[in-house]
Amino acid sequence: MKTFYKIFLIIFILFTGFNLYLFKWNLGIMHEENSKFLLSISAGIIGIILVFVLDAWSKIAMKKK
Repeated sequence: MKTFYKIFLIIFILFTGFNLYLFKWNLGIMHEENSKFLLSISAGIIGIILVFVLDAWSKIAMKKK
């Protein structure tokens, strides 16, 4: 994994972890106060998935050369 991808992976993991920490579990997932954290958590998870997809694509491109 390239350093560029590692940096973004760490940022997205910290971002998701911080939002999971602030999430109020006793209120429920769809509570109005938790909706902003739910959106941020989902954006972080999508970012983590994207980092792995881009890393896989770069490895595939290297093999074709």
